[in-house]
Amino acid sequence: MAAILPRTVRRAAESALSLRSVPPCGAGHLARSLGGASAACSDTGTASVEFGPWHNGGGVLHRAASVDPTAVVEAGAVVHSGAVLGKEVVVGSGAVVGPSVSIGQSTRIGYNVVLSNCSVGEFCTIHNGACIGQDGFGFFVDEDGQVKKKPQMLYARIGDHVEIGANSCIDRGSWRDTLIGDHTKIDNLVQIGHNVVIGKCCMICGQVGIAGSATLGDYVTLGGRVAIRDHISIVSKVRLAANSSVTKDIQKPGDYGGFPAVPINEWRRQTANLHLFSKKDGVKR
Repeated sequence: MAAILPRTVRRAAESALSLRSVPPCGAGHLARSLGGASAACSDTGTASVEFGPWHNGGGVLHRAASVDPTAVVEAGAVVHSGAVLGKEVVVGSGAVVGPSVSIGQSTRIGYNVVLSNCSVGEFCTIHNGACIGQDGFGFFVDEDGQVKKKPQMLYARIGDHVEIGANSCIDRGSWRDTLIGDHTKIDNLVQIGHNVVIGKCCMICGQVGIAGSATLGDYVTLGGRVAIRDHISIVSKVRLAANSSVTKDIQKPGDYGGFPAVPINEWRRQTANLHLFSKKDGVKR
């Protein structure tokens, strides 16, 4: 890895230079800057280097970041201006901690995670490739028939002891912050839209999709591939069977399943009756 990283940085620098996306001070200078060496471009005078190497792990930090001395920022990771890293935080290789992001004590950030416009609590685990705090999917058609983007200006806030699986995405809010409650566990490949509020101690299995502005109470369990429409509420202590689709508010605790989701025993009766109907003579298959 130590031999690969310098070559990778130099290739990236040369590529950027060829695309004219960096000042013409040479790919070698850019590579040194990305690696943390103090240097100034001779063509731009006394411009100071904003990023430098971190003593614990080999990553790169902006000089305006606030990082506890016990934190580890691994080689290839970047921490931007205004970011705050607490005690014993670990940021894996390739991760990006965006401007003004805060990470609480003893949280572990996996490889290639991207954090922006968000705060992450204490004792969390964010697995490889997760993205938190990017813009939500908000668009409208204007009077001229053009698709326009709605502003996404707020934040995603992750509680304490939360675990977020690989390649899951949590969008930041537009009219309220996106919130994930303490001790909630999220599997791989989960999409959580803007303005979603999820309570504490929830369990969300793989490939779940929660549309914007939905609200989930505490101790909610979502089986694999559950879909939840936008702007609905689910009370605490609800469990949804895999592949269920929630199209309206759920106001009573209990188990639910089906499309649209109904109380679990009703869904079982529906499934049994459909099976019996399909077996009747004369029914085309």
